[in-house]
Amino acid sequence: MTNHVHLLVRTGIAPLSTVMRRQLTGYAMAFNRRHNRHGQLFQNRYKSILCQEDAYLLELTRYIHLNPLRAGLAKNLAALDKYPYCGHSVLMGVQSFKWQECVKILGLFDSHLSTARGHYRAFVQKGIAAGRRPELTGGGLIRSAGGWKAARSMPKGQQRIKGDERILGDNDFVVDVLSQSDEQFERRQRLTAKGIDLNMLTRYVAGLFGLEPAQLFTPGRYPKMVKARSILCYWAVRELGLTATALARQMSLTQPAVSLSVKRGEKITQELGLSIEAFLD
Repeated sequence: MTNHVHLLVRTGIAPLSTVMRRQLTGYAMAFNRRHNRHGQLFQNRYKSILCQEDAYLLELTRYIHLNPLRAGLAKNLAALDKYPYCGHSVLMGVQSFKWQECVKILGLFDSHLSTARGHYRAFVQKGIAAGRRPELTGGGLIRSAGGWKAARSMPKGQQRIKGDERILGDNDFVVDVLSQSDEQFERRQRLTAKGIDLNMLTRYVAGLFGLEPAQLFTPGRYPKMVKARSILCYWAVRELGLTATALARQMSLTQPAVSLSVKRGEKITQELGLSIEAFLD
């Protein structure tokens, strides 16, 4: 778009905040240098909405790709097929972005590429008449409650939850996400109240593996140390709320290395049946 961008992103090892920071600062600075300009490139700070993939993947793909048409940047669907600043043209085979997922999207229409593209284009064309769709901007529980009118008739506390616009999904998905978020917040509050910091957490994790705390901050590929370091990273980021960047500085690692350790640590804690709750008891 002229002053902002819409992205449908599947989160992975790197936190979304890191990806967007690089997009909004690194890319903007490079763009300004390339075009000899100064100042802000994007209109506002980014806003993210957590989406339920199974229910909304295709709807969001179509809605985002029709934005240039709704904004008048592309005159019609034929022009949108060739519009260079939209992922629709990639799915149509006109251009290629290495980072864009095409196989999964087109595979939902047909196993044969040409047939899939035809079905996908017909799907996009059907969405033109729908115009702007406020139901695709979050607040999944509002729909399950029967719309805004029904949501407003609820008690004040329930109204806040029903109107949560950070999440797009069906009733069960939104309730589950909010429940997990509340549980994590409560654990973090308990950790803070007990004065538990990175040093205390390091000693606890080191004790679980019979290591010295300093060993968790020492480079090495010994399996026991890798497991312990991964769990420390996972709990420090997910439970204490440290950023991967801040933790990377303290552990003399790169931010991507910490992010990988967090992912690995989550898997290891599940395999070993470890929980930070034991540290709190």
